[in-house]
Amino acid sequence: MSDTKPVIYQLLPRLFANYCDTPVVGGTLQQNGSGKLNDITAPVLDSIRALGATYVWYTGVIEHSHDADYTAYGIPRHNPHVIKGHAGSPYAISDYYDIDPDLAVDVPHRMEEFEALVERTHTAGMKVIIDFVPNHVARQYHSDARPAGIEDFGCGDNHEMFFAPYNNFYYITRQQFAPHIDLGQGDDAYVEFPAKASGNDCFHAFPGVNDWYDTVKLNYGVDFGDGSQHFDPIPDTWLKMLHILRYWASKGVDGFRCDMVHMVPLEFWHWAIPQVKQHYPRIVFIAEIYEVGLYRPFIEYGGFDYLYDKVNLYDTLRAIETQNHSAARLTGCWQTVEGIGDKMLNFLENHDEQRFASPFYAGDASRVVPSLVVSTMMSTGPMMIYFGQELGEPGADAEGYSGYDGRTTIFDYWSVASVRRWLNRGKCNGPLTAAEKTLRERYARVLKLANDEEAVCKGSFFDLMYVNLETAGLNPHRHYAFLRHYADTTLMIVVNFGDSNDAVSVNIPRHAFSCLDLPEGIDRGAEELLSGASEPKVVASSEPFTCTVPAHGAVIWKLSASRIEPLRPLAPLAVRAEESDAAPEKAPAKKKATKTATKKTTSTRKKTQSK
Repeated sequence: MSDTKPVIYQLLPRLFANYCDTPVVGGTLQQNGSGKLNDITAPVLDSIRALGATYVWYTGVIEHSHDADYTAYGIPRHNPHVIKGHAGSPYAISDYYDIDPDLAVDVPHRMEEFEALVERTHTAGMKVIIDFVPNHVARQYHSDARPAGIEDFGCGDNHEMFFAPYNNFYYITRQQFAPHIDLGQGDDAYVEFPAKASGNDCFHAFPGVNDWYDTVKLNYGVDFGDGSQHFDPIPDTWLKMLHILRYWASKGVDGFRCDMVHMVPLEFWHWAIPQVKQHYPRIVFIAEIYEVGLYRPFIEYGGFDYLYDKVNLYDTLRAIETQNHSAARLTGCWQTVEGIGDKMLNFLENHDEQRFASPFYAGDASRVVPSLVVSTMMSTGPMMIYFGQELGEPGADAEGYSGYDGRTTIFDYWSVASVRRWLNRGKCNGPLTAAEKTLRERYARVLKLANDEEAVCKGSFFDLMYVNLETAGLNPHRHYAFLRHYADTTLMIVVNFGDSNDAVSVNIPRHAFSCLDLPEGIDRGAEELLSGASEPKVVASSEPFTCTVPAHGAVIWKLSASRIEPLRPLAPLAVRAEESDAAPEKAPAKKKATKTATKKTTSTRKKTQSK
């Protein structure tokens, strides 16, 4: 892997570049319009790159179910009764080999428009990620763009069998699909006989409104009737999916964000990922996963490069912000993923989660700095932000199918006001409020530091909390302190989740100096990287490191071994009893050191929005 820390900017082209300034709630394509791939121009990409992004994740570019009429272009129309919203879910794929026509200016040349976007993104100095949705397809899946010799899913299935090793789908035999939703009447009705299992492992014909009724579960050789596995010979679904991955890799895509990977057998990933990388060795695979107990198997056996760390770091940061949990709990987060922390993808928002600034989360975008700094700088793994996050987008719209829930819809034709204003029809100079401008600058500063500072993108991590939990200088309920170190540079990072500006004193144990090969003394040129302030700083085991941390803020003090002058000739300092030879240190809670016994409760999270 590269020494560059991946910084991913996620956007939905349908929403991102939609300039409709009067969207109608529940509106159609004709009423509200859709952003286009061609509207993601070179200046737009340069502005995203200026935030510090190294990748763009284009969400929803593969053709998925929608109720817009493209029959004039030979694209079958989907029945609106098995679509969520007018625009449909980007995770109800209707043709794995095609670009969604909503995103095209010239529909017959939609693939060429996508290929041009990939080229523009690369020219802007960033890489491209798209979704790979392996677990399920749209209810009316049909590929009219598949290459010659490739059969459609379900083409050779035996509909009389709930499970057969060679089937692509699971069938509820002799039962018509009868979900708890309106399927229409007469010629408008949606009829499916026999019923197919729905995507959220709903193995009956009666899914409810909260099930993924718009999707059909794919068969990877697991008989959910008796739990048996049938992986030899290689299931047909495996072969078809491998071809799809190679197809998109050949288009210049640099990575796949793989949807709900734990709903697909681990053996498939172990088989498929190396085969893709054999021909495209630099391509990355990112796993959406919600079970901590599966993290290591999906990395070590499955072959994934990165995993979502939702139920560990994200949930902890959210609990600190919204449920009065202590900042000291962050120590348990890196301990939980010790040894694989560089494989964790961190985020504060994505299309599934509520916006940080929404009333359902923090309610105030300006409170984000401590969470942003921790999630960006705790490890060398990727950091991801969601379009509009850098502007404090509150997700305050009730767009149609998606109601007022603190999220930005993925089901509706819509335009996001804050993003639309900033884009200013591609000029990227739209009027921002003072708060939006400050926030965007702060995001850019933190995200760019992720790669400007080698201590963050390459260095080691040292948690300082174990020597600061019972001192007067730091409040472990609201403060969190750690070091990042590389070569002769050390970053002292302290965040403050509290409501007041706090003077903080941070103890640095002797073990940190020996472990990081850091001299003790005074750094006469210490620089605070967020504010630009510069002042001498004592860096010693015998005296706390002192700093002031703003409310809902952070400090990142850059210390250089080459600038540190010995402490003793400058001022006699008393040695604290706890640091004297008579009182050895407590065992450090530091990476690679003996871990505190910490048990994390793993949880399985069902997607609330994207299915």
